[in-house]
Amino acid sequence: MMKTEEKDKYIPALGFDFLTPFYDMAVKWTTRETVFKEKLVGQVEIPADGRLLDLACGTATLTIALKKKFPKAKIYGLDGDAKILNIARRKAAASGAEINFTESYSTALPYPNEHFDAIVSTLFFHHLTPENKRKTLLEVRRILKTGGTLHIADWGKPSNLLMKLASMPVQWLDGATTRDSYAGKLPEIMAEAGFSSIVETADFGTVFGTLRLHRAGKN
Repeated sequence: MMKTEEKDKYIPALGFDFLTPFYDMAVKWTTRETVFKEKLVGQVEIPADGRLLDLACGTATLTIALKKKFPKAKIYGLDGDAKILNIARRKAAASGAEINFTESYSTALPYPNEHFDAIVSTLFFHHLTPENKRKTLLEVRRILKTGGTLHIADWGKPSNLLMKLASMPVQWLDGATTRDSYAGKLPEIMAEAGFSSIVETADFGTVFGTLRLHRAGKN
């Protein structure tokens, strides 16, 4: 989970600070993590020596998988939760993965223009208000190279009534920020931020609703 607004509005992973140690277990058993992250890693392509950012990297499960796919690339992980980044650093060190971790806000990313070949983000954008979704996507576009790609996996419009009912706990926990996500508006917001070639690449039914994967480009 990222820092996205003022400190007093910051929401840690799983909504409550004391739940952070259980983050990996919760994600594993409720989101079909292995399946959707394998799909996400598979759709990312960068030069062998390129640069890639995992935005709101959490405990770095995906970040480490990306480093394994691109061992010569420079892989970055950014998150706003100091505790979860400590877990990420320990996991990366244990796996032997060299990853550059940074704690920062998503609405003011600490990287230069046109810096990354690809940016990925999972289970993050539904936490953001509509305004901060737009601010974050503008920042993402700024630091993404022309011709680069953005890959997002997050809760989207429920595929059926069962998935709509399953999504209720997330909507209760995260509140109003989830409304546009569950209304399926993320691709529209991405387009407003200047992204092109926006496509949905996969969808998965989970314990907490329909998880949708999107890919977009920067011209």
